[in-house]
Amino acid sequence: MKAEPSICFVIPYFGCWPFWMPFFLQSCRRNPDIDWLLFSDCGVPADLPVNVRIENISYSEYCALVAKRLNILFAPADAYKLCDIKPALGFIHEDYLTKYDFWAFGDIDLVYGRLREYFTAARLARFDLFSTHERRISGHLCLIRNTKKMREVFMRMPNWQMRFCDQQHHALDEGAFSRIFLWRKNFPKPLFKLIGLLNPWRRRSEFVEAFSTPSGCIPWVDGRFEFPQRWFWRNGCLVNDLNSGSEFPYFHFVVWKRDAWGALDNISFEACEALSRQPQWQISKFGFEQGAQ
Repeated sequence: MKAEPSICFVIPYFGCWPFWMPFFLQSCRRNPDIDWLLFSDCGVPADLPVNVRIENISYSEYCALVAKRLNILFAPADAYKLCDIKPALGFIHEDYLTKYDFWAFGDIDLVYGRLREYFTAARLARFDLFSTHERRISGHLCLIRNTKKMREVFMRMPNWQMRFCDQQHHALDEGAFSRIFLWRKNFPKPLFKLIGLLNPWRRRSEFVEAFSTPSGCIPWVDGRFEFPQRWFWRNGCLVNDLNSGSEFPYFHFVVWKRDAWGALDNISFEACEALSRQPQWQISKFGFEQGAQ
C-alpha cells in the first residue's frame, strides 16, 4: 500500500510557551504520521511528542537566518512580524523539508483533530495549496505542496522584499499572498468562481471553509451567527456542542484567547500538562477543563 503524502508544519515562535501549549502538543501527538518543526527560544517542554521537533534558536539568530536565506535586511523588533513571512517558510527552511511532499504554515493557538480524516490522500492529490477559508488564505493553517514552484510562489507578492524588511505588520499571509490565488474575492459567488477559472494559481488550489474559527466574521455551518460554546477533544477526535456527530480538523480559539481568556487567573502550566494527558477534555470561554460530552 502506498504511503500517504508526508506533511511537515513549520512554525517559528518566540517568547514563552502559552499555558495551552500542552494541549497543542497532545493534539500533535495524536497525529503521529504528520510532523511539526518549531523554531523557538522557549525551551523544550516535557514529554515532547516524537513527531514534534524544536530547534533551539534565539530570535536574533532566527532573523539573521531569514535575512541570509532571502537575501534581505530582516530585523523586526516585534516577533509578530514573523506572520508576514509565513508564505516564505518553505523556501527559508527548504533544507529541513527535503523528505516531505507537503509543508504547512500555521499557529499554535489551536488544537488539532484527526487531520488525516480531512487531508486525505485523494484530496491532497488534487491541488497544490489548501486553505481552510473560502475567500482567503488561512494564516492559522495553510498546506502547500513541496515543490520549487510552490516554495517560491510568495515571490509573486508585490514588493515582498520591502514589505518583509520594514517594521510594519502587513498581514501578508492572509492578504497579499491570498491575492495571488484569489482575484476579486468580494464578487458574488458565481462571478467569483468564473474569474477563478481564469487564474492558473486558483485552479490548482482548494479554498474550502472548514469552520475552524468560530465567533468571527464568518457565519457558522448553518449560515447563522450562532457558534459552539464548547469543544470536546476525545483521543484525538474533535467535536463541539452544536454540530452533533460532525468532526472538525482543528479548532482555532483565537477569539476566546483574545477576549474571555484574558480574565483567567492563576493558570498553572503544570496543571495543563496533567490535564492534557487525559484521554478527553473540553475547551470553552472558561479555558480547558476535564471531561467531554
